[in-house]
Amino acid sequence: MPYVNIDGKKLYYREYGSGTPIVFLNGIMMSTASWIPFVDTVSKEYRMITVDLLDQGRSDDCEEGYTIDIQASFLMKFLDKLGLEQVILLGMSYGGKVVLTFTTKYQSKVKSLIVSNTDSFTSNMMKEIGKGWAYASSTLDGDIFSSIVFPYMYSFNFYQNNYKSIGNRKKALSKALNEKWRDRFIRHLYSAIDYDLSHEIKNIKVPTLIISSEFDMVTFVGHQEFIHNQVKDSQWITIKGAGHAALYEKPEEYISIVMDFLKNNK
Repeated sequence: MPYVNIDGKKLYYREYGSGTPIVFLNGIMMSTASWIPFVDTVSKEYRMITVDLLDQGRSDDCEEGYTIDIQASFLMKFLDKLGLEQVILLGMSYGGKVVLTFTTKYQSKVKSLIVSNTDSFTSNMMKEIGKGWAYASSTLDGDIFSSIVFPYMYSFNFYQNNYKSIGNRKKALSKALNEKWRDRFIRHLYSAIDYDLSHEIKNIKVPTLIISSEFDMVTFVGHQEFIHNQVKDSQWITIKGAGHAALYEKPEEYISIVMDFLKNNK
């Protein structure tokens, strides 16, 4: 399996295709496997790289704790390990926080930037939601956890019309939810508790695409509008009728938006 060792921690990654490298960063509860549905489309024209950061997927635990800044520093070291001088970055939700932070710190490494369903600071509301999610995971009960967290992830119509398949996800989560999973999840939540780039993102000068979802209940559309207003010449697109997990609800539309932006910013 492909791993790189960074400061004593192993990060898992996958590569597909060749050409200009584009690195995909996970949202919370995502992993490298989450991006597999897009591999055929992206890898036809690009070197697609997916990576699990600290406490994600198959990468190592980080019991000593970390912040979004530290995740960004690990991403920088990861790119150096792969010998990548400049990349396109795509970050979803939590991953969006990481790539925004990375870009403010290491802008010369970024050819262009895509952030979806993310924000530039952790709002007081999100802090309260996070507390609820942390409690839900502490029960070690997959049904309780998913009943509290999953409704935030999807639009009403998607949840209503796909309730059976979401139930299958609940069952899978019930099998995975143990002390280790709980601890990783809670560390992930609290790594973003003091995250605030609201006064720094105006310094981002690379071509930037911001993707919103109309019914996102985690990172509201207004959070992406703020990023758009701060990042000069950025593009902003809202996916209608979708919730926070737009890449699952409307995968074809999601990846079409991404590919159109890449085509226009070669």
